[in-house]
Amino acid sequence: SALLLFISIMTMFMSGVVAIFEYDLKKIIALSTLSQLGMMMFSISLGLYELAFFHLLTHALFKALLFLCAGILIHGAGNTQDIRSFGGLSLNFPLVTVCMNLANLSLCGVPFLAGFYSKDLIVELACQYSWGIFVLLMMFICLSLTVLYSVRLTYLSFVGPYGGGTSISVCESDYSLVGPVVILSFTSLVSGPILSWLNFPAPVLIFLPVFLKWGALFFVGVSLLVMLSLQGLTYSYKWGAVKKFSGLMWFLPW
Repeated sequence: SALLLFISIMTMFMSGVVAIFEYDLKKIIALSTLSQLGMMMFSISLGLYELAFFHLLTHALFKALLFLCAGILIHGAGNTQDIRSFGGLSLNFPLVTVCMNLANLSLCGVPFLAGFYSKDLIVELACQYSWGIFVLLMMFICLSLTVLYSVRLTYLSFVGPYGGGTSISVCESDYSLVGPVVILSFTSLVSGPILSWLNFPAPVLIFLPVFLKWGALFFVGVSLLVMLSLQGLTYSYKWGAVKKFSGLMWFLPW
């Protein structure tokens, strides 16, 4: 279990760091999936098998929503996957923007969305295990990386300056595209508590020190500030070696 714990934490860390320097929309979401698989393996390494399955179910719903929204964006933006050519898409894709941000917030573990009920439970129960401060610190850093690349994706795609891609889209008038997105958005809102009630026979009550209870929220806030400061650096040529190293998945494919 110690080996699985190490591999799962390193998987979460690697995929989070690589996603920060990635510009391909589908690769960012795929790396996010890899990070969440690491979270499930981390839960299994602690013996929390039911929680790993619970996170698998909730993650399947909001990640399917994220991929569908990404497909609509790629289709509507002239078949480009480079998020640098997006920017300001919230004006042309208002419904998809709301749904994709809902999926991103659920991925980050924002309270009362689907991802919160599984991720927060894994984090709080992990805090009760005596694996040492290093494991806890790495777990919180990996949670911060999730927020980091999710907010970066939202900023560059919907909020940031216009990147030169397609400026007019009729995708949202196609109900065969938008219908499944709306349905999955609803499940991303309500599936957390419903699956929690179905999976666990009794409510889980966890007692932790105050600094551990607030630890996840603290790291989320710090990662938001780091994301804002990194926006200029990710375009800088000084980070060329780091971007190349991260863009090639730490040379693991080679």
